[in-house]
Amino acid sequence: MVFFAKLVILSHSLRSASIKSGSHRQLFSSSLAFSVFSASMATQSCLFVLLVVLHLRCHVASLVSAGEEEQPPFVLLPEVEQEAAYLALESINPSIPWRSLYPDDLCLSGPHGLVCDLFTSSSSTTAEAEASPHVIELNFGYVSDYSSNPPCGPNATVPTSLSSFPFLRKLFFFKCFTSAKASLTDDFWNLSSTVEELVFHQNPYLVGRLSRRLGGLPRLRRLIVSGTRISGSIPPEVGNLHHLEQLVLSRDHLHGQIPRSIGRLDRLKVLDLSGNRIGGMLPGEIGQLAALVKLDLGSNRIIGSVPDELGRLRQVELLDLSENQLTGGVPEALAEMTSLEELYLSGNPLGGGIPEIWEKLRSLRGIGMSRLGLVGSIPVSMGINLGSLCYLAMDNNELEGEMPEQFRLMEETAMEINLENNGFLGRVPFSAAFIGRLGGKLKLGGNRGLCLEEGLAGGSTAAALGYLRRCNMTGTAVPHPVVFTSACCSSGNVAVIALLFCAFLLCL
Repeated sequence: MVFFAKLVILSHSLRSASIKSGSHRQLFSSSLAFSVFSASMATQSCLFVLLVVLHLRCHVASLVSAGEEEQPPFVLLPEVEQEAAYLALESINPSIPWRSLYPDDLCLSGPHGLVCDLFTSSSSTTAEAEASPHVIELNFGYVSDYSSNPPCGPNATVPTSLSSFPFLRKLFFFKCFTSAKASLTDDFWNLSSTVEELVFHQNPYLVGRLSRRLGGLPRLRRLIVSGTRISGSIPPEVGNLHHLEQLVLSRDHLHGQIPRSIGRLDRLKVLDLSGNRIGGMLPGEIGQLAALVKLDLGSNRIIGSVPDELGRLRQVELLDLSENQLTGGVPEALAEMTSLEELYLSGNPLGGGIPEIWEKLRSLRGIGMSRLGLVGSIPVSMGINLGSLCYLAMDNNELEGEMPEQFRLMEETAMEINLENNGFLGRVPFSAAFIGRLGGKLKLGGNRGLCLEEGLAGGSTAAALGYLRRCNMTGTAVPHPVVFTSACCSSGNVAVIALLFCAFLLCL
């Protein structure tokens, strides 16, 4: 329209110019040139705007067309797994209407604790293979507000539909079976070979046995069955779990012996079989577990001596063999376990003396050697090398002699020391400040020959160790004063009494 308007203006100028004189012709030529130039610029602007409009219309049309095309449907959890998940939830708590609470796809809007992931079919050969969701974790039992798994009811039972999850990686039960007996049947162990974690924690009414089918879970990394009534023996097939890093079968009702096949678990970091009824001897194959960090076999019925192969466990930080029936003395192989931080041997009839094994064990922070039948004296090397010790218990043995003066080196870190009921004598080597700080956690009673120096006999020291006698300057106990009666002062005994009194004064 602008272009046509300019043409009208141009024609009008031509008609006006026909009656002008020659002097006006030059001005007319300039006006004509300017009008033609303006018309040309207007034409280019119109063309540019037209192109932009056409481009936008084409783009909008393509968007509309794409929106009208049929979108591919979202792939849902397979019906078999959806139903199996409902059955599992109904098993652990039948009082909750799970199906009405979560009517939609459980992978999209299921309860916390049910975890899914996408997997591509292995039979697909195309680059754009369709991925489908599958259940990979089932976590049951309320742990905390940050981990609000589906709560277990008082009549919870072990789910029987778990074999319907072909991609299951983790199965977790926390305080689910606490009031009604629940059985771990053979069918339970028909789990997918993809399972990596199997955890039963604090389920006191769970009964059953560990199946030999455990060996069919080659990817298993964590096997934790703790605080249950699971009985029977540990199946030797456990040695086939080459990826296993944690084997915790504690506070159960297991018996039998530790299988020798356990030595094949070269990735194992934690072995905890405490609180069972396991007997027999310790297999030397345990020494092959080079990656082991924690070994807890306490509170069982293990007999015999500790095998020398345990000295190969250079990475072990905690060793607990307490409350068994081990014999043969404190094992000298401990000297090679240079990473040890905690050592508990209490409650075994080991006997013998305390060996010189402490030079390489400077990282020790806790030692439990109570009720071992130990005899002899405490080696000075314990005080010299154990300056990082926090806890020391060697009570109820038959130790004797003086306590090493080097025990003062423990004062900076020690929090509890129990040396009760032995045969120690001489002065207490600790400072008044240390005795006052520990208070009742410094236990030295039941040592008749032990005494306190004069400087330690008052204040907080007297309150903590008031049951000990005072020492004289030479370190021996002060004798009780002699009480003279009229009978002993007869004329026949005066000379003898005088001599004894002089001898007493000379001794002082």
